[in-house]
Amino acid sequence: MVRISGSPYGLSAGPDGALWFTMATEGAVGRYLDGEVRTFALEPSAGQPTVIVPGPDRAMWFTEFRGDRIGRIAGEGDATWFPARSPYGITAGPDGAVWFTELQADRIGRLTVDGELTRFDAAGMPSMITTGSDGALWYTLNQGNAIGRIDPADGTTAVYPLPTGHAMPVGITAGPDDALWFVEIGAGQVGRIGVDGTITEFPLPDRESKPHAIVTGPDGALWFTEWATTRLGRITTEGTITETDLPGSEPHGVTVGPDGALWVAMESGSLERIAV
Repeated sequence: MVRISGSPYGLSAGPDGALWFTMATEGAVGRYLDGEVRTFALEPSAGQPTVIVPGPDRAMWFTEFRGDRIGRIAGEGDATWFPARSPYGITAGPDGAVWFTELQADRIGRLTVDGELTRFDAAGMPSMITTGSDGALWYTLNQGNAIGRIDPADGTTAVYPLPTGHAMPVGITAGPDDALWFVEIGAGQVGRIGVDGTITEFPLPDRESKPHAIVTGPDGALWFTEWATTRLGRITTEGTITETDLPGSEPHGVTVGPDGALWVAMESGSLERIAV
């Protein structure tokens, strides 16, 4: 356990060997390396930083949902800002740009490291976004009850409705089987979508657990946070589900650390390490 003076939300391993995390409530970005936690306060502090990922330029990029901007932060805390509208999910694309969702504006954004911004329509409250094995960007449509796909070459999109109503998908990640895996916070399920659009859903033991974020683990399984029940779930590509209790409360982000373990951001004030 690494105690944090604040409420960690998003979490990702950086190219510098550190764990980087956002603190949505405090309006800050944190960095943990070699037993030391550093915190970089953002100005203004009410921007609600959410998701943070390594960018194509060895810096960390993050969204500020309420601050309407994308941030880029280097190792010593130097930040650069780019305007956006209610950005939430963010990922480094296969084309050397940063791609992100504009949750309340119903758009997908593409941002180059030089600040050139292009937007694409994505109705249904786009949430998380990731790159698939086919080189396209895949994203969840939380209120559209669907998974979206956008081709970075020409911006063409496709939408795949989910079989379960009111599923409210949030987290999505590229799986070890060339498919995309996602979690349904409204339905209490994990979903799998092949690059051909075929969808399979796996109900969780507790349908009220509110799964939030998901990542491919070093063991070839998918790991996901269960926000409402303070558990970390694991699902194999065959659909076998197991769960691990976590200390604290409100697990959000999950990532594979530079040490090969799973790390979970607990909004109750810690980063938890789970050996795999």
